[in-house]
Amino acid sequence: MTTYWGHGGPYETWVDFLRRWSAEEDVSPEALPPLDQEDFPGETWTRLAGHLGTALDARLTAWANRLTEALLAASDEFSVGRALAQARTGLSTVRAVAGHPGLPESTRTRFTELVEAQITDLQRQLERQLDELAAANGTDQRWVEQRRRTFRDNPLTVASSVPVADPWAQPQGQERPKRRVITDT
Repeated sequence: MTTYWGHGGPYETWVDFLRRWSAEEDVSPEALPPLDQEDFPGETWTRLAGHLGTALDARLTAWANRLTEALLAASDEFSVGRALAQARTGLSTVRAVAGHPGLPESTRTRFTELVEAQITDLQRQLERQLDELAAANGTDQRWVEQRRRTFRDNPLTVASSVPVADPWAQPQGQERPKRRVITDT
């Protein structure tokens, strides 16, 4: 077992990062040190898992609140689709921390599964709300079906592989999506 004196070593580095990251400070997980299961006793891993869970929950809660605000402010299906696409890119950091390669595999797996379950649950909640609206008297059923299609065409459950800076960028070997150009002729 490795003992760290003074500054707390990798454990303290992770805890400091998680506290700052959950407060939405501009910190990057790239420089986090790897953590080895044998380096710490079980209760230390329990505390670290608590810090990780709390940080992920804080970020997911803030993310869900921003998504809700964006969906409520959206005036049309294009705006809803854009909000969902932006929400997916916002999840990339959460997924990166939950599955960080510096964490032991069992921890990565457990927290990645928890994050994915929460994202899947939110997607289901959005669709259940549409079902409730569809059952309500006076709700325009065409609007409900358009919104359902928008939700299904832009699922939150799909991990974004596109860098935030260029949403049209595609991995090597893939063709850029065709755009319809309307001209006045």
